Amino acid sequence: ERQSTGGDSSHGVLGSTGLIQLERPAWLPAKSKQEQLAHSNQHNRIITSARKREMKEAKQRKKMLQNQLKAEDELANATKIWIQEILPKWQHMKNQKRTQELWWQGIPPCVRGKLWRLALTNDLNITHDLYDICVSRALERLKSAAGSTDSIDEPSKDRDVADREASMELIQLDISRTFPHLCIFQKKGPYYDMLHSLLAAYVCYRPDVGYVQGMSFIAAVLILNMDAPDAFVCFANLLNRPCHRAFYSLDQPLVST
Repeated sequence: ERQSTGGDSSHGVLGSTGLIQLERPAWLPAKSKQEQLAHSNQHNRIITSARKREMKEAKQRKKMLQNQLKAEDELANATKIWIQEILPKWQHMKNQKRTQELWWQGIPPCVRGKLWRLALTNDLNITHDLYDICVSRALERLKSAAGSTDSIDEPSKDRDVADREASMELIQLDISRTFPHLCIFQKKGPYYDMLHSLLAAYVCYRPDVGYVQGMSFIAAVLILNMDAPDAFVCFANLLNRPCHRAFYSLDQPLVST
């Protein structure tokens, strides 16, 4: 029985080198020296190519790990600067060049909620109590919406307001399309009720604006970084800014300016 030096002869398992060195069975024509040399060279090229590929992949993995560690260090340093130097002195630091550069580099997740609350100043003086009132009113509106009808003699302005408040019923349709890959804002998701309540509360707070498709994405991002009452305060103040107000009020002339 023929055995090869390139494999494990005790178990009859041959390595790739052993297979190359094996001669053909006796009933087949023997390899010529040129053919044997060609097969050996081909085998060596395959092994060399595989080793190069392994070395290249190992370098790539090492580089990715180094970049990940570097990014984590930069994030930790940025978080420290935000918490210890910028946030405590926000009014003084908010217009500093260093603050702007750090902002454009990306705000650390653990800082976003507090920073956004400082940056989106509460010019509307909205309180948490007002949010609770709007949520309660929204729930009452949802319960009575099905059976309520507007009087024919009701002024058109009041009917428009009622129609705006009724737009909260359309919120559910948009929530199902809000970051669907996360599966946290849809029905039975952990943030479904919170997002629905915030948007419905805004409809009651600003019936002249109502709900406009796309608002749910802004509210969802805020909810992921702060409590619902604080998110509502930031949401309402953000949408009250000229650019957002023009866009979501569908005021075409104002958008054009």
